[in-house]
Amino acid sequence: MSQQQIILAAEWFFFVYFFFLNSGYLLLNFLASFRLGDYLESRDITSLPQVYTDLELPISILVPAFNEALTIEDSVRSLLQLRYSEFEVIVINDGSSDDTLEVLKQAFGLKKIPEAYRVRLATQPVLAIYRSLQYPNLRVLDKENGGKADSLNAGINAARYPLFCGVDADSMLHPESIRLLVRPFLEDPRTVACGGTVRLANGCEIKGGVVQRTGLPANLLALFQIVEYLRAFLFGRLGWVPLNALLIISGAFGLFHKETVVRAGGYRPDVVGEDMELVVRLHRTLRREGRPYRITFVPDPVCWTEAPVDLATLKNQRVRWQRGLGESLSLNWSLMFSRRGGLPGWFAFPFMVFLEWWGPIFEVGGYVFMLWAYVVGILSPEAMIAFLLVAIGMGVLLSTSSLLLEERSFHIYPKSRQTVLLLGVAILENFGYRQLMALFRLYGLLQSLFGAKSRWGSMRRRTLG
Repeated sequence: MSQQQIILAAEWFFFVYFFFLNSGYLLLNFLASFRLGDYLESRDITSLPQVYTDLELPISILVPAFNEALTIEDSVRSLLQLRYSEFEVIVINDGSSDDTLEVLKQAFGLKKIPEAYRVRLATQPVLAIYRSLQYPNLRVLDKENGGKADSLNAGINAARYPLFCGVDADSMLHPESIRLLVRPFLEDPRTVACGGTVRLANGCEIKGGVVQRTGLPANLLALFQIVEYLRAFLFGRLGWVPLNALLIISGAFGLFHKETVVRAGGYRPDVVGEDMELVVRLHRTLRREGRPYRITFVPDPVCWTEAPVDLATLKNQRVRWQRGLGESLSLNWSLMFSRRGGLPGWFAFPFMVFLEWWGPIFEVGGYVFMLWAYVVGILSPEAMIAFLLVAIGMGVLLSTSSLLLEERSFHIYPKSRQTVLLLGVAILENFGYRQLMALFRLYGLLQSLFGAKSRWGSMRRRTLG
């Protein structure tokens, strides 16, 4: 094969790759829009308390906390204000070196109690268990440091109820969130896991751990992430639900059937992406056993969290996410194209491998190669325009369609100027931001390939209220 033929083949490869990449996301948007329409028709939020009050399953809310003294009080108060018939909040202090435990003691009147603690999942030692004198449904586990997954496993050991919800310590839930998140478990007993929507609290007015008024941040990076989260959660995940092929439930907000998770071995403490790894493992395990199950997502239970507002923190976050994705897929490789894999193994898993895990190689490589070919005169202006229409134009269509569908469905940001601003950001993010995120993901992929040690970085916390 001649050099010219190789270059031509590369041009066609990158053109086709970007076409299938964005077409795949647009297909998920299409599936999500139909699912969303059906969901909204069947949902009547105002009647949910009356319909489900006597049927609600009790829930244990697990809050792993490591050096969260700045936000932990507001986060716990937001959880204690949830409108739900029976729930407990278990905060797991994972060997914090700051005043996290002292803040909890002073804010909630904690008292050390002798309590039986059944170890079903191996964890680092639990040093003490505290109960709040003010709130009977609040307990705090103080344990040696073992990471987020280890903390969640300790919380599962202490949980008294059949369902548990993992919530990040820097996050806040809408008061109705748990009531909405539990709905699939009531409608279908096969449900073993359900995820909700994570939205960004940057720019919102917060009081007492509750978002009082939604708003948009002045920081451009945070604005880009608002559009990105909207696309990823509301449509990127909702689109997989009709296929029962959802592989990701955010560790910041997910509800699980406790016994099913315990039988699967709990969270793996030796991976970065413990949330996705657990969900992929549940698919692999339950399909191998031939057990009927459902892993789903509901779009309106909202968890509010803080987005990074500087490039260094954002880069560390995306590097961790990319490494977590790779670990989750590689540790459950037997699911792909397995005899009992179904749509998760034959469609969702390959999609994640080729378009998400290895995607940064092709995305960054495609932009670099096509730009080089155009500069040296190998690629014609017409071919370059066609490539940009596929790589960027379809991306603009994806972002704007996601925003418009969200605006039609939930209208989170009530002011017209907010919608106009987000529409502009949805267009602008395709000209630099998405390419930068691909670079960060490529860096994470290369780190994992060359064996760099996985670790959680620190988030620069800011008060959002």
